[in-house]
Amino acid sequence: MDLKDLQLKIEEYEEKEVTLEGWVRNNRNQSNFGFIDFNDGTTLKNFQLVYDNSLDDFEKISKIHVGSALRVKGIVVKSEGSGQSHELKVKEIIVLGDCPEDYPIQPKRHTREFLREKAYLRPRTNLFNAVFRIRSVAAYAIHKYFNENNYVYVHTPLITGNDGEGAGQMFQVTTLDLDKIASSGKVEIEKDFFGKKVGLAVTGQLEGETYALAYKKIYTFGPTFRAENSNTKTHASEFWMIEPEIAFCDLNGDMDIMEDMLKYVVKYVLENAKDEMEFCDKFVEKGLIEKLTKLINSKFVRKTHEEVITILKEAKVDWEFKPEYGEDIAKEHEKYITEYFDGPVFITNWPKDIKAFYMKQNEDGKTVAAVDLEVPGAGELMGGSQREDDYDKLINRMKELGVPLENLDWYTNLRKFGGCYHSGFGMGFERLLIYLTGVDNIRDVIPYPRTPNNCEY
Repeated sequence: MDLKDLQLKIEEYEEKEVTLEGWVRNNRNQSNFGFIDFNDGTTLKNFQLVYDNSLDDFEKISKIHVGSALRVKGIVVKSEGSGQSHELKVKEIIVLGDCPEDYPIQPKRHTREFLREKAYLRPRTNLFNAVFRIRSVAAYAIHKYFNENNYVYVHTPLITGNDGEGAGQMFQVTTLDLDKIASSGKVEIEKDFFGKKVGLAVTGQLEGETYALAYKKIYTFGPTFRAENSNTKTHASEFWMIEPEIAFCDLNGDMDIMEDMLKYVVKYVLENAKDEMEFCDKFVEKGLIEKLTKLINSKFVRKTHEEVITILKEAKVDWEFKPEYGEDIAKEHEKYITEYFDGPVFITNWPKDIKAFYMKQNEDGKTVAAVDLEVPGAGELMGGSQREDDYDKLINRMKELGVPLENLDWYTNLRKFGGCYHSGFGMGFERLLIYLTGVDNIRDVIPYPRTPNNCEY
């Protein structure tokens, strides 16, 4: 049986025999008896196995190594010691998989840097057992939210011929012989697999919009890629994105959905990963649960970019980066503005010159109907916009920014073939996990992080 099921129904199994299969976290043996901290991966909490010298193979059991896989039979009894209500009095232990003494994950505290080097083993530690279960619960909550609200889940392509963000940060995909190209100096792109330049998708938004104009409400949730040579704690070359697109929805409706979805997911994780969240609250970020509970109960403030810059300029703060109208805001500004309003803040109507080509141009000719959500302790968590639905304005903006028209006629045609006002947003899943767990490095919330000069496993 699963250890989690046993722990949930422990009173029902008292004085009954059970069989468990799992791994040794620690083996503490003394002259006549010993204790094994046991876990099968279904729960964060270990279960204590007690064995004594009445067993024929007592000596053998006392030498079982940390990390070994076991099948154990025993009687569930009330614990005589502190720290647990019940324990398993061992009747039989079978070693299914031994483990050497130099097993890297010993019962001591390891640094996160060390565990990144042993990424294939780190889920066996308490921290990463908690983090990646929270990741699983949060992913389920996202799907559950959109399913309950009549969204269609769309799988957008990972290999694409368009740079959705227009930032030129795509990984190229090719079957051409790079050594041959290096020696000849010629690139015969027409002989490549797709007969043209293609890359790994930086977003599924553009393809998502095509489905939103058929189903009204869709979302994507999958991996995206950025060839950005950045080594910060919040950047990775491969990460997961949630990108809803909603037809007949303006910017205010977009913000309503962003707020509703975030609160739903945070609440679901708090209710369905209690042990893991309590662990993170205790050992990773003190006050984490209080912070998240406050977010659920708060009303998100909505301010324009201009209003925010005015607040920042009037603040008596010696800024490292001086806030300016028409420009982006820095991390220090994000932190200040969430503290100023004591909660999450939607910043709307951004200068069009620092935003993407597909965003709805406002009547002032200077700003676009874009929004970023800033949350306390994490800064920007989501970004979205109302999409430009005026065909001529979209074409002219693409020309201004040098976005190739020939590869995106299918996208611009949406404005001609029954187009309507529509909006969407994107949320980096790992950014959300950093916020949910308190773990401050994106490398520690992705099972196998891909960053510059790092592609192990």
